[in-house]
Amino acid sequence: MERNYSENVCLCALNRIFGYEPKVAHRIVGAAGSASAVFGMSADERAAMFGPYTGIAARINQSELEHTDDELRRLQDAGCSFITMDEPGYPALLRECPDAPLGLYYRSAFPPETVFNLRPQIAVVGTRDVSLYGKEWCRKIVGAMAGARLKPMIVSGFALGVDITAHLAALEGGLPTVAVLPTGIDDVYPSRHRSFAGTLAATEGCALVTDYPPGTEPKAINFIRRNRIIAGICSGTVLIESKTKGGGMITARLAASYDRDLMVLPGRADDPRSQGCNALLREKLAEPVTDTVHFLDVLGLGSPARRRIPDFEAEVKERYEAVLDPAELSDMAAVAAVIRHNRGITPDDICPEACLPYARVIRLVGMLESDGFISMDLLQRCTINVKIS
Repeated sequence: MERNYSENVCLCALNRIFGYEPKVAHRIVGAAGSASAVFGMSADERAAMFGPYTGIAARINQSELEHTDDELRRLQDAGCSFITMDEPGYPALLRECPDAPLGLYYRSAFPPETVFNLRPQIAVVGTRDVSLYGKEWCRKIVGAMAGARLKPMIVSGFALGVDITAHLAALEGGLPTVAVLPTGIDDVYPSRHRSFAGTLAATEGCALVTDYPPGTEPKAINFIRRNRIIAGICSGTVLIESKTKGGGMITARLAASYDRDLMVLPGRADDPRSQGCNALLREKLAEPVTDTVHFLDVLGLGSPARRRIPDFEAEVKERYEAVLDPAELSDMAAVAAVIRHNRGITPDDICPEACLPYARVIRLVGMLESDGFISMDLLQRCTINVKIS
């Protein structure tokens, strides 16, 4: 005796079968009236719908439903679920896209209706090979959104570079963030972000989502296809840095095709990492990010709450005037000014700029780093932490 399965299970099964052809899945469900009705068809009815020479009809069977039902039960035990287009927790803007998935696999400690659709959702994407300039501005842009009157959710792809910088900056600024994975919900790519994935899933308002079934590996095509979900969820997309071809550019062009706001960070004309952004500006598909106030206004997030804008040198002076003698304090101010005006400068190069010996510079730079004013990478390049600058 055949068992009856819920509409949720039937939709999940169709998502597995037609995952790479969501538009076909929508037409089939629309023609039949429901996903349950598709699986309730007789063999003759399925042959009439799909034609006699396709193998698709053979997959629409009880065995597929049993497999899907077992999969969803296992996912539930692991703290995951599958949200369908008919449920209130499904992202409202994504539902409007013609190539939206029938449902999303979802991992979070909080129900989807408390994550999606309660606030604006903004995508922040870009290259994995992000420059210091791009990383600094990524943090600055997300920080500006954290200070906006209407605070958004940050959506990105959990990749190296811009994506993970945006996710981390969101949590640091108190914003919720959602990661759209290129794998099944039971996996994390890259694997080095596995621990952070657990932190994100346990944080209020945050989640990991994908339309790929469990067991899906991170193939190249999956990265490209998942970008439609990033763009589709969001009312606006910000491209930080990108070559003329890449996932960030695909997401940006998808956002434009969905008639969503698109903003890009302009860059040097001779920097390959900025050529994609500059191309979108030439094509008049995007607006440039030139200052954070205009940026917030374009995205409809409102002006930031009024607050004193801290000056880096003044903050440094205030912090150290009680612990350094006047001569050292003057040297510290000189080092701070050099770093402020030379993004990515190293201690070696600070010495001639500040007219100070290396031993003095490395000590002062070390103090600035330990107190959170700056960060240094493996090449000892200094950048100012956005929360201070």
